[in-house]
Amino acid sequence: DIGNDEQLYECPMCSLTCTNIQILQEHVDLHLEEHSFSEGGNIRDLELAQWLQTEEDNRQRSEEEKREREEFKKLQRQYGLDNSGGYKQQFLKSMEKEVDRGKMQPFEYHKRKADMMECLAFGIDDGKTKTSGVIEALCKYYENENKDVRHVWLSTGVDHFHSSLGDRGWGCGYRNFQMLLSSLLQNSSYDDCLRDTMLIPSIPKIQSMIEDAWREGFDPHGASHFNNRLHGSKAWIGACEIYSLLTSLRIKCQIIDFHKPTGPMGTHPRLFEWVLRYYSTDNEGGAKVVCTSKPPIYLQHQGHSRTIVGIEEKKNKTLCLLLFDPGCPSQEMQKLLKQNSDGTSLRLLRKFVGSLKEKQYQIVAVDGILSLEEKAARCHASRVLTSEKIP
Repeated sequence: DIGNDEQLYECPMCSLTCTNIQILQEHVDLHLEEHSFSEGGNIRDLELAQWLQTEEDNRQRSEEEKREREEFKKLQRQYGLDNSGGYKQQFLKSMEKEVDRGKMQPFEYHKRKADMMECLAFGIDDGKTKTSGVIEALCKYYENENKDVRHVWLSTGVDHFHSSLGDRGWGCGYRNFQMLLSSLLQNSSYDDCLRDTMLIPSIPKIQSMIEDAWREGFDPHGASHFNNRLHGSKAWIGACEIYSLLTSLRIKCQIIDFHKPTGPMGTHPRLFEWVLRYYSTDNEGGAKVVCTSKPPIYLQHQGHSRTIVGIEEKKNKTLCLLLFDPGCPSQEMQKLLKQNSDGTSLRLLRKFVGSLKEKQYQIVAVDGILSLEEKAARCHASRVLTSEKIP
């Protein structure tokens, strides 16, 4: 009895069926020995060798196609393009698991479900993963710190958002957009651009906003990658989607591509130098702590994104980025709100040159507002969008 999925091999000389290519070859060798002196034996031997080689090629091709299909499905799952549902579905499934494990009571499940559905209906974030006041606490800390920091430049106020039950594993790009937006909403210069976005949008709402940008004509190549659909999926987004969304809101920004290391051991010192120029331009006074009016910077690399909220210059001239990571939970971020004289909690934020060693980084930096004409021009240009590359 042969299983339905087991491959069979038929002898080309007597039609005997075998289940193994090696057994078939031994069987065929016996035929060859019996007919080795028969007329045309050499020709038949060649035909058989060619047939066996074709069978082996077909088998290898079939296995390769199977591997490619499995790898493609794996990538679809990894990047949220496998139609397995989006934020709402993941949130509900995650809570159901918590109830099954006894970590959540049924009444809490129903309350949180009702709260979530209400927030999604209004398109706003529930604020339960938000930590406010960290920039202000950092400013106070650095004013009293006298050890090794020569200068520090900080973004204007930024709220930290971390991933929740609904977007854990794929929501970092959306959470970083929320951080950037939280800063822009505190700057009256952007009031006109953001008059329809007075509250932080939920992740499904951000997905719809990106789809709206695509419908306006922004980044058709990127839109086609997602089949023009993000809402209801767990699709990862990156720098191009952030650029398209901000530009559709008439917020002037640029993508800078640090496409290869510029320092020893695969490091990116030019990225740090660019960030220093971004924050220190127009803020070069002698003050040790400079709370700038600059929005934070979106930082992307393969598989993850974070938000740059400032930069330190040490007394020995080395630079250190200050990053908000969506993967860092609220309880950790709230430690930064307490005045800790030794600064140990800052390890959550500090990244030195040797800490950023991915092959490539992209940043999205905001720099003002666009007129309607400028927005239309950028929409047209985005059809062949290319980022500026740092040599």
